[in-house]
Amino acid sequence: MPKLGRLRSRWAGVSLEVRDRGLAVVVTAAAFVPGLAVLGAQFGDLPRHDGGFLAVVLVLGQTLPLAVRTRWPAAAFAVTAVCFAAHEVLAYPTTVGSLALYFALYSAGAHEERFRRALVATASAGYVVFAGLLALRGSPSGLLDYVVYFVVLTLFWLLGALVRQRRRQEADRRRLTARAAAAEERARLARELHDVVTHHVTAMVVQADAARYLPPERVPEVLTTITGSGRDALTELRFLLGVLEATGARTPGLGALRALVEQPGRVVELVEEGERPALPPETELTAYRIVQEALTNAAKYAAGRPAAVRVGYRADLLEIEVTTEGPATAAGALGSGGRGLAGLRDRVDALGGRFTAGPSGDGFRVSAQIPTAQIPTAEIPRSDG
Repeated sequence: MPKLGRLRSRWAGVSLEVRDRGLAVVVTAAAFVPGLAVLGAQFGDLPRHDGGFLAVVLVLGQTLPLAVRTRWPAAAFAVTAVCFAAHEVLAYPTTVGSLALYFALYSAGAHEERFRRALVATASAGYVVFAGLLALRGSPSGLLDYVVYFVVLTLFWLLGALVRQRRRQEADRRRLTARAAAAEERARLARELHDVVTHHVTAMVVQADAARYLPPERVPEVLTTITGSGRDALTELRFLLGVLEATGARTPGLGALRALVEQPGRVVELVEEGERPALPPETELTAYRIVQEALTNAAKYAAGRPAAVRVGYRADLLEIEVTTEGPATAAGALGSGGRGLAGLRDRVDALGGRFTAGPSGDGFRVSAQIPTAQIPTAEIPRSDG
């Protein structure tokens, strides 16, 4: 079985042109093996006689066009059909090379694109002429014989046409799949842009507003913080550009949570429980975005209120919880995150997890549980904020 698998793999790597040439060589060589003549196709039941050089030319005219049956299917079929008809009308000895007609018919049905209707009409008319010439030569075949043989030839054409149709359907399916994947990627990048821009711009606005009420000696510190937020935004935007350009840029993940929560102007407690798993990049990015979006909403609607971030690492589950204290009005406003919270819900659902967001006591709570089963873990230092 392994040898058969290797043979299939090698055969799949052979181009169609090489396969066609190989088939032409094999059929041509077999056509001149006397013992294989009984396998050949013959029609008309005319007395056979040796044709000498012309018979050889007509046999080669049937077999050699197979070398281009995929590249030029109509031309290959036309040459093969004319040579087969001449060979049968002149009653030259039957050879296995006559089977090339069936290969050529199948190839025309499977690969011809531009002249399909014209080819069918021409071939049908040519068959009528072929049958008439056989009758003039004294063929004992009756009308039923001609009809049956025409049906046989038609079946080979239809077999190729069926393969062509399935090939086209598969191409359409792949095209639709690619379009769906592109649309999904655009939606993901739109969520990323929303998260990055909303978070960092909100932080910069809140810090700039607060600077008006600070003593002069604190202003440089706030300006430095605003600069840092701008640089972080540029870093993440470069990452998104890296995704678009397939540069392999790294995504922010759980390792960046501490830098996220320790920005000036925030009162946030970060607690990590358990052993951090080696998570896929999409899972780490989703966890990071959950915390980022929750803190962004807190900065907009409950500025200055304490918040707590808890990340729990379980054997098969990643738990994330962000709670913000504040009056009921602020808690209600936190629920209006709109596109941000809806996008997070979509992200978590795509990973097979659960996402909830809503008022909790006198504040607001965002939580998510994301499966991490069968992912190896690595020990990390615990942090209690």
